Amino acid sequence: MSETPVKQQNTGAFYGQAVASFSIAMAATAIGIYCLSADAWVRGFLGIAVLYLVTSAFTLAKVIRDRQEAGQIVSRVDQARLEKLLAEYDPFEKP
Repeated sequence: MSETPVKQQNTGAFYGQAVASFSIAMAATAIGIYCLSADAWVRGFLGIAVLYLVTSAFTLAKVIRDRQEAGQIVSRVDQARLEKLLAEYDPFEKP
């Protein structure tokens, strides 16, 4: 290929912001469930539901990322094939 792919990488600040945001959201939710004036089994159910939601969100994000990366690989292979065909083609060659 004529172009080298640029590796996309997040900055440290973006990573830190994402971790801090996740931590604050989980802590606020845990405190809210703990301070809820309900029976212990209700608070426990809500806690389990939050954990299930978080794991489902991580799984969904991973699946979306994997699908996007697979699409990029297929695109790169197709681009390499096209470049090879164009490099081998001679418009002045007689059939």
